[in-house]
Amino acid sequence: MKTKIFKNIMKTWLAAVVMMGASLNAQAQGVVKEVEFVDLNGNQVMLSDFRGKWVVVNLWATWCPPCRVEIPDLIMFQDKHKDTAVVLGVDYEDIEPHKVQAFAESQMINYPIVRFTGKIDGKSSPFGPVRGLPTTYMVTPKGELVAARTGMIDDKTIESFIENYEKQNP
Repeated sequence: MKTKIFKNIMKTWLAAVVMMGASLNAQAQGVVKEVEFVDLNGNQVMLSDFRGKWVVVNLWATWCPPCRVEIPDLIMFQDKHKDTAVVLGVDYEDIEPHKVQAFAESQMINYPIVRFTGKIDGKSSPFGPVRGLPTTYMVTPKGELVAARTGMIDDKTIESFIENYEKQNP
């Protein structure tokens, strides 16, 4: 029963996100946003490093139960789409990097874990407001922000969003 309810919620969310993505795309057309991150070793990572691929920017925290639930789906998505997309896990908390690294290793996370540069205020990101965790942003291979979602996401929903977006924007 819970699975059926969850699937219905996800279908409803997908329809909403596709509509939201279309409207965001109209606003973001031609706008390429550069964002600077730092990895857990202190190295600079730029959003533009992933140009040419879809970027699934997923804000999460080790203490966040829904964030933990969606990790396996993000791992599966990364495995299936490593040539055309990348999940960028943005640790959105203020703990020591080695603790985040240990958590990522324990979860067998196969995608880059980074942080925003500077201090986080808990309410915003370079992509827009953060209403809660997890929050996921979709960035096209051209570097355009086209959708945002607060709440859990799964690999099938990401795949469907990309497929629908590409059909609408050949």
